[in-house]
Amino acid sequence: MIPLFRPIGAALCALASLTAVAHEHAKPAVRPALGASVAIAPDGRVWWVGASGEHVVVRRAAAVGAPFDAPRTVNAEPETIAADGENRPKIALGKDGAIYLSWTHPRGQPYSGDIRFSRSLDQGETFSPPATVHRDRQEITHRFDALAVDGQGRVAVAWIDKRDRSAAAGRGETYAGAAIYAAWSRDGGEHFEPEVRVADHSCECCRIAAATAPDGTVWLLWRQLFDGGVRDHAWARLDAASKTPPVVLRATAENWRLDGCPHHGPSLAFDGEGRAHAVWFSAAKGSRVHYGSAPAGETFPSIEMAAAGASHADLAVDGDRVWIIWQQIVEDADTLQVRTSTDGGATFSPPREIARTTGPHSQPQVLVWKRKAYAAWTLPEGPQIVALETRR
Repeated sequence: MIPLFRPIGAALCALASLTAVAHEHAKPAVRPALGASVAIAPDGRVWWVGASGEHVVVRRAAAVGAPFDAPRTVNAEPETIAADGENRPKIALGKDGAIYLSWTHPRGQPYSGDIRFSRSLDQGETFSPPATVHRDRQEITHRFDALAVDGQGRVAVAWIDKRDRSAAAGRGETYAGAAIYAAWSRDGGEHFEPEVRVADHSCECCRIAAATAPDGTVWLLWRQLFDGGVRDHAWARLDAASKTPPVVLRATAENWRLDGCPHHGPSLAFDGEGRAHAVWFSAAKGSRVHYGSAPAGETFPSIEMAAAGASHADLAVDGDRVWIIWQQIVEDADTLQVRTSTDGGATFSPPREIARTTGPHSQPQVLVWKRKAYAAWTLPEGPQIVALETRR
């Protein structure tokens, strides 16, 4: 097995953040901009998107295990790019080989930003000039983008937005947290319709999970502020035909009371029957990763997947097989752990360490292609992909 991580020197400077809760306005640690996303196309090509300085860059490998080619620049004009932790460039693959990208462009004011979008219709050879998705152009928070393509090829982008909090402050009113907004494109990303507010009072800095169900609908899962200072999760189905806010439903119920943002977003996937599977972080009873499976729109039952020190989980589903990976501190290293279910999430194998590092890295992803699962990770020397196991 090719190791997913390699030891690369200095101890991870942000280990404490894996168990400590960070407020939005705390000064962030200085870390390499390794935030990236990976996708495997139907033809087996592997696409990676990240940042290099003030440019979004894309790299391609002919297959899993093949070397990645040289980076291709997406934005010809330089701009600041968010590419760390929860806020990293995203990639989604559309019909006929289309490649869609979104990212957050930080602006001058603290915690402000714009959601940017670009596409390629020629297998990544060229990309369209970046465009700002939202019509609201205030220099406020539009950050933590999520990207998905529905069953009809329409492109959905969602993000965390503070326009309602800003408006409330102008009226001398308080507004807890932020909001979730989303916009649709019906023409493959050439134009985006005016954005619609999905939900009020979201958490401020946890990534949004977006997944497409077998019926072609797009669902969002995010950390939400509930009564009493509870920061659990909510979800909603995006409707491209509606101009009104979708119905927001409670997704998790750990009742984690917290005055601050934990910087731990959830992950979401659907099986072939349309049942939803999710992993999320909660410190209601210690810093732990939880898993649940439920029909779309219902509250997930909570199963603890990993004990204290676990963080930044991701999952993938293929038939009755479920893979969950997460980061886990072990001694002085950061490890990647995996658990697998062969019965649709009813039971899981014991945790198994895939690899470890003492250096910086991105958050992990699970990818499935032709009944095989892979973990993807980015180190300073580039993207790393390793097979978890082969489904028989």
